[in-house]
Amino acid sequence: MTKTRKEKAFLRDLYINEEWTRRFTDLVDKHVGLKDAENLLYLNAGTGNHCFQLREKLDEKVAIFARCEDEDILSIARDKAAAVKANVDFSTIRFDDDAFDIVLADASFVKPGDVEDLVREAVRVTRVGGKTAFFLPSAGSFGEIFSLLWEVLFSEDLGDHGHAAEAMITAIPSVSRIEEIASHAGLVDVEAHYAQEVFEFENGAVFVASPLVTDFLLPEWLKTLSDQESKRVSAKLAELIDDEDGEMSFRFSVKATLVIGEKRENEK
Repeated sequence: MTKTRKEKAFLRDLYINEEWTRRFTDLVDKHVGLKDAENLLYLNAGTGNHCFQLREKLDEKVAIFARCEDEDILSIARDKAAAVKANVDFSTIRFDDDAFDIVLADASFVKPGDVEDLVREAVRVTRVGGKTAFFLPSAGSFGEIFSLLWEVLFSEDLGDHGHAAEAMITAIPSVSRIEEIASHAGLVDVEAHYAQEVFEFENGAVFVASPLVTDFLLPEWLKTLSDQESKRVSAKLAELIDDEDGEMSFRFSVKATLVIGEKRENEK
């Protein structure tokens, strides 16, 4: 059954932060220098875990602002901030242009077609000479899943005989395309860093039952199917995984990608 937005917000906090988001924020911690910032904005901050970690690392004089994806996630983030007494401003206002030294943006669950809009918003609120960084999966991710999904959709005569799976693959941008988006949005000295992250599941049933897959990934990939068709695909996918892998665990990989750039001065 499809989860409500509130239920998904709790799942995000309980499971997704550690199982998924941390794989990307580790790249931020490794490659994004923050020591010279006076203020920082975090777009799509989730339930705030990474914001709280940054708060502990940075001087208290550094102002940290954050914007969450929806009101239910925002409510959890604010409750957590109050509980741990973290000075992070989870705001809902529209920020001014050129307002922040550093802007971080989590695009890991953003639809591929919406990534460019998020990047442009991140660059808009970064000051000239400031740093924008965003992270997301890039091409080469989920290949193990997509190949099986193609087989299921084809055998079940769904998704236009597997073309839906092909669309999933081509929709995920390459690193060069992501760098191009950053450049077009107004960033210079663009650099990309990535890590191949492996997700492992005991068997097909555990895979399709995991919150990451059943509540966050599959709904987007199978959005053109009815609820009944989606359930059918999930069940067949679990069966196929076990038929293919037998006693072995099932693994899929994600190319977690971080892109960093400096906001250039507007051309006259």
